[in-house]
Amino acid sequence: MSITKEEILRALGTVEDPDLKKDLVTLDMIKDLIVSEDKISFSVVLTTPACPLKELIKNNCLGAIDRVTKGMVKVVINMTSNVTTTRSNSLLLPNVKNIIAVASGKGGVGKSTVTANLAVALAKSGAHVGIIDADIFGPSIPTMFNCEYEKPTLVKHGEKNMIVPIQQYGVKLVSIGFLTPAEGAIVWRGPMASSALKQFIGDTEWGELDYLLIDLPPGTSDIHLTLVQSVPVTGVVVVTTPQKVALADARKGLAMFRQPQINVPILGVVENMAYFTPEELPENKYFLFGKDGGQKLSEEAGVDLLGQIPLVQSIRESGDNGYPAVMKEGAVEKAFTELAQAVARQVAIRNASKEKTKIVEMKT
Repeated sequence: MSITKEEILRALGTVEDPDLKKDLVTLDMIKDLIVSEDKISFSVVLTTPACPLKELIKNNCLGAIDRVTKGMVKVVINMTSNVTTTRSNSLLLPNVKNIIAVASGKGGVGKSTVTANLAVALAKSGAHVGIIDADIFGPSIPTMFNCEYEKPTLVKHGEKNMIVPIQQYGVKLVSIGFLTPAEGAIVWRGPMASSALKQFIGDTEWGELDYLLIDLPPGTSDIHLTLVQSVPVTGVVVVTTPQKVALADARKGLAMFRQPQINVPILGVVENMAYFTPEELPENKYFLFGKDGGQKLSEEAGVDLLGQIPLVQSIRESGDNGYPAVMKEGAVEKAFTELAQAVARQVAIRNASKEKTKIVEMKT
């Protein structure tokens, strides 16, 4: 059957990316198109390896081509990805495409648990991921990744010593917990903590990353301001639990990032401990801390609810054992995988629809 590249591109021009609301050809997502008498092959370059709509897009491409070829030609589609970014090359983190802050209004809502499992889920999808544990006074990432007694090495770049991150479960990690005794307390003033964060950003050999997650301390503090004044943050994920007191503090966290002088996009809300599910009764849900508080907050703030994570004993055990729950098959893995897909999706939408990120400049 005789068919041209132009005809195939016209057909693929009818296939829309459901998130970006434009067709694949306009978005330049069709690559390496080869058309012969009996075979058509090409690649679809998605905006993230964690794309939840991969199969839908592939099937829509097959359907569009079938309408032209009447099924008379073999079609081979390679689904690949290239994570988008709005960052320009800079001296700080030049090869990091997206910097995602994970924040909470108050402590105890499982922010670090969400960060750890989100990072591993993104890495499992094929993305290059790192975590900066910016909770200087209460670092928990080393424990959650079962490497609290590891010590990062140094590599010399010219006259400068660079920290080499610890790697565990496909994620690069830096934490003050690697640099101080596990049993010791960190008694620092705010400027010292901010200085440590700056070192993790500027003096660490991160290499190429698609997503760098920043596990922020609870509340709104010097650390938060130091982050947004040091690097352009792609967006913020806000973690809360459903009860009223947590939601009140989460609103304050949202408000901080939305202040005109800061203006960092909110990617969405994660409702952690959304309901209790006993291991032996996986279909049962008990709303111990209230119901749909995160849903109501997301609607009130006009942002997406990225996920509702259940309160399950295995999540706590996994955190204590240093083996993130998303690495074990089951309902918890599904919840965190869907969260990773939702976050990656919002990053892609944000990069396609909002202005380039900028470093915050605040006058004191």
